[in-house]
Amino acid sequence: MISFNYENDFEIDNEVVLGKWIQEVIESEGCELGEINYIFCDDNYLHSLNVEFLDHDTLTDVISFDYTVGKVIQGDIYISTERVADNAQDFNTDLSEELHRVMVHGVLHYCGYTDKSELEEGAMRMLENHYLVLLKDI
Repeated sequence: MISFNYENDFEIDNEVVLGKWIQEVIESEGCELGEINYIFCDDNYLHSLNVEFLDHDTLTDVISFDYTVGKVIQGDIYISTERVADNAQDFNTDLSEELHRVMVHGVLHYCGYTDKSELEEGAMRMLENHYLVLLKDI
């Protein structure tokens, strides 16, 4: 089950399509969907989580808490819509594409991918791009 929760005024209007897409990503990676909660919030909300749980006093676009057991993908993905909007502008892309990239990025972490090195980061970016194309076909 995928749920979408809002801690600010932001709302996505295609929850069914995005839920189906995320489930297809998970299955394509040889995993099974458990429960994923997307929580959309503002910078202050996400910053407080970053300080409290990760001891990072910085702004970020996404924080994910991974509760995956084996191949059953589960977790909470917190997304700052303010940060995503700023990043979309900085990267010269539209808001929905940047939002979708961040959404799939969190799920790819749950599927076992990391982005600690430049090589891993490049591999994740390629997977994100692959799955963004898949979304356009849904």
